[in-house]
Amino acid sequence: MTHQLLTETAASISELKANPMKVVASGNGMPVVVLNRNEPAFYCVPANAYEAMMDMVDDLELLKLVKKRQQEKSVKVSLDDL
Repeated sequence: MTHQLLTETAASISELKANPMKVVASGNGMPVVVLNRNEPAFYCVPANAYEAMMDMVDDLELLKLVKKRQQEKSVKVSLDDL
């Protein structure tokens, strides 16, 4: 099964148990996804990265909306009508 990961950095549960601070630092301030048997289990989100991760989630939602609206017919409108 494939999974969409919302970060560029991943670590295993074993790595997290061995050295949690190293795992968090490996994300360079961004979230790190922790994998359990090669499947995402949870994200380690440093306090300063929470807003950045929420922005990425918002961007994904906006992308879905854009793709949906690309299928709609366009309507020509003059600036005077606005």
